[in-house]
Amino acid sequence: MSTELLAPLDLAFWHLETDAHPMHLGALAVFAPAPGISPQHLLDLLGARAAAIPRLRMRVRDVLLPVGGAAWFTDKDFDVHRHVRQVVLPEGDFMAEATRLAGELMERPLGRGLPPWQMYLLHGAGDGTFAVLVKLHHALADGMRAVAIGAGIFDQIAAAGAGRGAVRRRPVPPRSWLPGPYEAAGMALDRIGDVGRALGVGASVVRASRLDLRGSTALTAISSGTRRLAVAEMDAEAVRRIRRAEGGTANDVLLAVVAGALRRWMLERGEVLPGADPRALIPVSRRRPGGAADGNRLSAYLLGLPVGEPDARERLRLVRAGMVRNKAAGPMRGAGAVAVLADQLPALAHRFGAPLAGNAARMLFDILVTSVPLPRSALSLGGCPLRAVYPMAPLARGQSLAVALSTYGGRVQVGLVADGKALPDLDRLASAVGDELRDLRALFPVVPAPA
Repeated sequence: MSTELLAPLDLAFWHLETDAHPMHLGALAVFAPAPGISPQHLLDLLGARAAAIPRLRMRVRDVLLPVGGAAWFTDKDFDVHRHVRQVVLPEGDFMAEATRLAGELMERPLGRGLPPWQMYLLHGAGDGTFAVLVKLHHALADGMRAVAIGAGIFDQIAAAGAGRGAVRRRPVPPRSWLPGPYEAAGMALDRIGDVGRALGVGASVVRASRLDLRGSTALTAISSGTRRLAVAEMDAEAVRRIRRAEGGTANDVLLAVVAGALRRWMLERGEVLPGADPRALIPVSRRRPGGAADGNRLSAYLLGLPVGEPDARERLRLVRAGMVRNKAAGPMRGAGAVAVLADQLPALAHRFGAPLAGNAARMLFDILVTSVPLPRSALSLGGCPLRAVYPMAPLARGQSLAVALSTYGGRVQVGLVADGKALPDLDRLASAVGDELRDLRALFPVVPAPA
């Protein structure tokens, strides 16, 4: 039976979860119909492809050593039918019904006695449009890893995997578990460096923490455990045009759009704009090309979203300047790198310190904003073209809103996950995203090419 210890950050995500604060991420993938493809065929295809992904056959169990630790075990009783299900939506607007149901399904924690993931086939649209909702526990995957795992359901990735066949691992020669003198010295130096970096991050976290938690009443509302999902889309070419005209990155433009949308939404609902800019936690992947694929590899930046600034162009400039400062410091420094601290803590500390850490998140940031990279090539399921993928991020304790963005098919798709009671008007915020990009794009008109 295959086993693998949970990495420290994975263990932290595992223990941070409560019934009211499930720690899974997800995506709502929407597909166009194809002739002759029935819902039952799609359900069978999803089940077969999910069952063929080794990672999805593993579940978490406690271990004796390290004390307080846990490990991934291959589930010998794995049954894909416990994980892949279908739901027939009522007649009406398909996307409205799909997002409503997806929000309800995202409320429910994943069962801990099984591999921690689920897929739902949502169908019932008159024109044959359907969607697949994917839920993966954050201990199982970060955003990049979730894409790599979930991509196995698509025709193109599944066919490529079948063509390669089983990958044979090279045998590892036996060796003593005792390190040699040079290796021991290197390990000691690495450990000293890790501890020093952790102390620096810890000091930054203490300096950045806020005891005064006043701000937007919606963003700082007491968690109800309910979930609501809304989606939005933006023209990726418009984002690139603004980036080319103003400099910086496409992500800077998207962060400025989020800031402007929050401002619009707050003003529309009659809120007084907060005196201090809401802080966004922006995850940063620490994965290296060709590096180990297992375990979460995350750090983050902290960025004040300039909702108090009335000028859209100035908001973009402020976001760019903030991200330049973050990148100059690097993803391993500053209070945003709080995830790095998890790598330095023993397993027992994660088990008993999770409640304290969960409550502290509210003192550090107000909103999560993350970008999820997707394959650029066209994808399909059973010959049905993929239209859009709306990513969904988990809500930390004390947080009411998380924003996730991905780009596919020339469009930027936005998934907004919110506490259902704190943000009952989440659809208005989704509309504000499109309105903000429209007005920002108007500041950068297309210049005709010279004749």
